[in-house]
Amino acid sequence: MVLVGLSLIHVQPADAARGGRMGGGSFRAPSMPRSGGRSYGGGGYRGGGYGGGYRGGGMGFPFLIPIFGFGGGGLFGLLILMAVAGVLVNAVRGGISGGGAPGMGGAPAAPALPRNVNMIQLQVGLLASAKSLQDDLRRLASSSDTASKSGLQRLLQETTLSLLRQPDLWVYANSESGSVPFNSAEATFNRLSMNERSKLDAELTSNVGGERRADANIGSGDADDTNEFIVVTLLVASTAAAKLPGSDTGEELRQTLRILGSTASTELIALEVIWQPEGRGDVLSAEDLVTAYPNLQHL
Repeated sequence: MVLVGLSLIHVQPADAARGGRMGGGSFRAPSMPRSGGRSYGGGGYRGGGYGGGYRGGGMGFPFLIPIFGFGGGGLFGLLILMAVAGVLVNAVRGGISGGGAPGMGGAPAAPALPRNVNMIQLQVGLLASAKSLQDDLRRLASSSDTASKSGLQRLLQETTLSLLRQPDLWVYANSESGSVPFNSAEATFNRLSMNERSKLDAELTSNVGGERRADANIGSGDADDTNEFIVVTLLVASTAAAKLPGSDTGEELRQTLRILGSTASTELIALEVIWQPEGRGDVLSAEDLVTAYPNLQHL
C-alpha cells in the first residue's frame, strides 16, 4: 500500500507554467432501445470522466506482460497495476452478486462492451520558437466540437498535424501504451489526466466535453522571450489495434503521430490534449522540463 501511495506523488516545479486543455469522450455502453420506448446504458462525458476498448489481454498472465514495457516501470505502469487490482475486486463482487442469463424474459441483451481498452500517452517537447503550434492549439480549443466522437477525431487529427509540421523544433519525446480491462479504463484514464493536469499552475484555455472556458482576466498569449520549451501531452483511449513505433527517434515520433492522427472516430473512446506554457509571460525552463517530465528522452 505504501508503494502505491508513493507512485502517485508528483513533484511540481516551484514556478509551474499555466497551460491549456481540451478533449472529451465517453466510457459508457452505447444506448439500446428497450420495449416500451425506454433505453439503458448511454451517457456522455461532460467535464469529469471518460470511456474505451482494445483487443487481446485478459485477466491472466498475458495481460500483465505489457506493463514491463512502460519505460522501466514508471507511473503509467503503476497506474495500470492499480487498474488490475480494481478489476479483481469487481470480478469478485460480480461472482458474488451473480445475475440472470442475458436476454431472459424477452428483454434485449445489453450492447457488447469492448473487452480491453488501449491507453496511449505521448508527450512531445519542442523549442519555444514553435509559436504557431500554440496558436493552432488555441484555435482548436475555440472551435472544436469536443462533445462528439467525430469532433474528437478531428481534434486528434488536427493536433497531430500541427505537431508534424514542426519537426525541426522537436527536442524531446516519450510514448507509453498498454491495454487495460474496460471496467477499469475510465478510472485509469482519469488518473493519467489528473497527473498531467497537476503539472500546470492553472488552465487558462479549456474546451472539454463541449464546455469552453478562457480566463479573460489573465489572458493567454505568447510566452515570455526567456521561455525555452513547449510541451504537448496526448492521452488517447481507443479500440485501435495498430502498433505504435514509439518515440526514440524523430522518424519513430513522426510515424507514431501519423498513426495516432489516423485513428477512426469509431475507435476513439476518449482524448485529452494538455499543453504548457499558455499564459503571457509564462516560462517553461530546462529545469522545469526535467522536473515535471522526467520520462522525456532527447531525440
